[in-house]
Amino acid sequence: QVQLVESGGGLVQAGGSLRLSCAASVRTFSNYAMGWFRQAPEKEREFVATISSGGSTDYADSVEGRFTISRDNAKNTAYLQMNSLKAEDTAVYYCAANREGWGYRSLDKYDYWGQGTQVAVSS
Repeated sequence: QVQLVESGGGLVQAGGSLRLSCAASVRTFSNYAMGWFRQAPEKEREFVATISSGGSTDYADSVEGRFTISRDNAKNTAYLQMNSLKAEDTAVYYCAANREGWGYRSLDKYDYWGQGTQVAVSS
C-alpha cells in the first residue's frame, strides 16, 4: 500500500504564496504520476495539477501560470508551489498518486489519496 501525507497549508493574504508538500511512503516513487486536487466547501473535488513519471505537467486553466507542480524522487515528495493566490483558491488540497505513471486529470484514475491540507486565502 501507498500512504500520502500533505503539509504546508495555512492562511495567506491574496497575492501571497504557499508551498504544499506531499510525502509518499512507496519504494518506487519515481514510477508514479502525482496529482493535486482541491475541494472548496460544498463544491465537487476538482483537478489542479499533475506531473507524470516522466516529468510532463498539466494544469487546470484556473491555476495555469500561477501554480507549479514538481517532484523530488530522491525524497519521495511532490510539491505544489502556489503564487499570486486568490480568494477563490481557498479549499482543502489533496495529493494523489497514479501507479500507471500517467498524469490524468480525472479523479478516478488515481489509486491513492492523502487526507488533505487546508489552504485559506483572505481577500
